[in-house]
Parts: sequence; structure tokens; C-alpha cells
Amino acid sequence: MVSQNNKRTLRRALVAGAIALGAVTVSAGPAMADTVTIPGVGSFDLPAGVTLPPEVANLIPQQAGTAPAPAAFTAPYTSVGQRAADAAQSKIGSPYVYGAAGPNSFDCSGLVQWAYQQAGLNVPRTSYDQASAGQAVNISDLMPGDVVSFYGGSHTGIYVGGGNIVHASTSSQPVKIAPLDSMPVDGARRF
Repeated sequence: MVSQNNKRTLRRALVAGAIALGAVTVSAGPAMADTVTIPGVGSFDLPAGVTLPPEVANLIPQQAGTAPAPAAFTAPYTSVGQRAADAAQSKIGSPYVYGAAGPNSFDCSGLVQWAYQQAGLNVPRTSYDQASAGQAVNISDLMPGDVVSFYGGSHTGIYVGGGNIVHASTSSQPVKIAPLDSMPVDGARRF
């Protein structure tokens, strides 16, 4: 038998973990949408606009005679890397400024660092440090968000898929998309 204090502690841990991982999003507004019951833990009133990722929603058993979980409970999962790639792409057209790390102008490693900060992860500031942090990734296995190093580690960009990177290349060139093979690739890292 689980005590009331243990249930409360478990609820808080589940909610805190979900929020920390970005698994639950809450829109403004007091309206309640649904109640979710987790056996052995309890029932929760979910505010309107709350979404749970499929891997969480699928853990909640369906009660006999009830309809399947509403579509609001099946939000697509977005990786940290994809969120960083999306953030970097939102800065296309921003000016290149040596030593700049956003939010309005960038150098190559400043764009990488800023984009990952928007995704909730701190990465090193310089291209050389970015080229040696994280986990090594084979170029043939790139995923959106992987940090690609060029020119012996002196330049970095973020892989966005389709054989392209987003990067802040040099003065007089704004943040832009470029083919991965337009520069000599040195390696890639995943954070």
C-alpha cells in the first residue's frame, strides 16, 4: 500500500520531471480539460492545453468502456538537437559579427551556442571546444542538430537535414543554409 505522502511525492516527481524534460506544456488559462487516472498514484485534473508525449500517454491504461485518449495527449516528440536546429534556422539573415553570440548577430560558434541555449542545453562557446565536446557522430549518421566542424575545427555549423547546415560563415555574409559538402568537413558531434 502506498501512503498518501508517498503518492504526493511521486506525483511531484513525475510532474517536475515531465516539465524539466519539456514533456508537458501548459497553455495559459484556468479551464480544465480532462482527468487522467494512474493506478496506484491517483487522478489528475489536466488544464486545457496540456499535452503529453505518446510514450507517457500510452502508459495510462484505458478503463473499460472509455474512449481512447484524446488527440491532445499525443504530442510529437522533438529532440534537443531538432529544437537547436530550428532555433538556428530562425536566425537566417542575421548578420555575422566576430565574437557575437546573439541574439541579433553571431559568429559561427556563437550561433551554435545560442541555438542550443534556446533548446535548453549549454554547449561550449568556441568552435574548437564544440568540436571536442558531446559525442562523436559519423557523417553518414547525421541528424538535425548535430554540430559539424570544418577547417580543422575552426568553423562550426548545425546540421539541419537534407545534406545542409545552418551557419554564420564570415563577415559580409549573414546566417544562412549551405550544403554540408561546401566546406571540408572535419567531424561531427551530438549533444
